[in-house]
Amino acid sequence: VQLQASGGGLVQAGGSLRLSCAASGRTFSRYGMGWFRRAPGKEREFVAAISWNGGTTYYGDSVKGRFTISRDNAKNTVYLEMNSLKPEDTAVYYCAAGSGTRWDSYDYWGQGTLVTVSS
Repeated sequence: VQLQASGGGLVQAGGSLRLSCAASGRTFSRYGMGWFRRAPGKEREFVAAISWNGGTTYYGDSVKGRFTISRDNAKNTVYLEMNSLKPEDTAVYYCAAGSGTRWDSYDYWGQGTLVTVSS
């Protein structure tokens, strides 16, 4: 599975962005998908995950209630809707194919897309 993340950019605090992650290959629907992020000088952080059929979602504590993960298997795409953005959400966001909340349980990674939230 090859993954291509997009949708990052510069946004003011309180604003919204939607990230997309397009997958190649016919096996996309077999994989759970996740989003992670890495802020400058910090470790990689789990953001959200979704099961193969979209029936189960998980969120990191710092984004609960503000971010929503979803997927469209017909389009081989997973999304991350980010609302009420804060400066501390500034990071490179990565999509990945796998399951759970640990980064080492994901087998395939996209290249990352930068989100910058200004105060």
